[in-house]
Amino acid sequence: MNKILKFLLGAFLLLGTSVYAEETQNIQIFSVDNSKGTISAKSVEKAFNDSDVLVDVNNDMNSIFSKRYGKVHHKNYNLAIFTSPKIVSKLMNKYPSIGLITPLSMSIYEDTAKNTISIATLSLAGMARITKIPATDPDLMEYAKAVDTALHKALPGGKYLSVTHNTKSSKPLTTEFTIELELEDGDTVVDAKDSFKEEFEGELGPVGFLIPKSYTLQHDDYDFFDTYSIIRFNAIYPVSKNHPDAGAYAPFSLVIYKKKDEAVTHIAFPSIDNWISDLDITDKETADTIRETHGMVKTILEELTE
Repeated sequence: MNKILKFLLGAFLLLGTSVYAEETQNIQIFSVDNSKGTISAKSVEKAFNDSDVLVDVNNDMNSIFSKRYGKVHHKNYNLAIFTSPKIVSKLMNKYPSIGLITPLSMSIYEDTAKNTISIATLSLAGMARITKIPATDPDLMEYAKAVDTALHKALPGGKYLSVTHNTKSSKPLTTEFTIELELEDGDTVVDAKDSFKEEFEGELGPVGFLIPKSYTLQHDDYDFFDTYSIIRFNAIYPVSKNHPDAGAYAPFSLVIYKKKDEAVTHIAFPSIDNWISDLDITDKETADTIRETHGMVKTILEELTE
């Protein structure tokens, strides 16, 4: 490691940002007292946008949960997705796996008993773990620092809470597929990709998945690089009751890309069933719902890529 990277890594330690190590937590929770009620999900969104970490979707989940299930778990609970297009573009040049966390997600929630508001996101360790991008990569470190800056701006005087989730899993961290897209007469690979995505989206809706946002990213090294933000309310609702920080994983991102020098198209998403170990979920019914959710996406992609 050169001197510049050592300096940057040391700076992260001083700032309190998680640094990748075997036992480092993958989720970070930043929290502050909100007794006066001056901080809200909307003010958090503004602070992120002002920090050039752009929030594309910021959904009031309590409004959705109350209508669907007749009950909410928290005083306020929002799920939001955000990106830094500039940094993502730099990482795409080296690591197509950045699509696994494009966009990133966060939960914004209030604890009535403690009068606190908290934001849960992936830490630098969590970002590196899912993407297999080295935690010492300067662009990934810049991304984590940008999130840290946005968190401090959003929750002035806040601090990182101690997190004791499991950091190891026996299951694959990602679920991946490859396919050679078939071209119809006159079609381009982009046309074929669009047809594939149309089929994929058509399969997701009937089994309860929603797509809050999709992205079509441009880069000279790729014929295409598209990502989805995907959520299933029947999964996040029970999980969020005892694990509101699950918003660091949900909505989850799925990437579809083809490099110009390759024949195959790659499709991948972070394995949803790892929520069980990562969040220390012990309730069988909730764990079964997570496994079911993972299996649904996996089965759809298996059928489309076989």
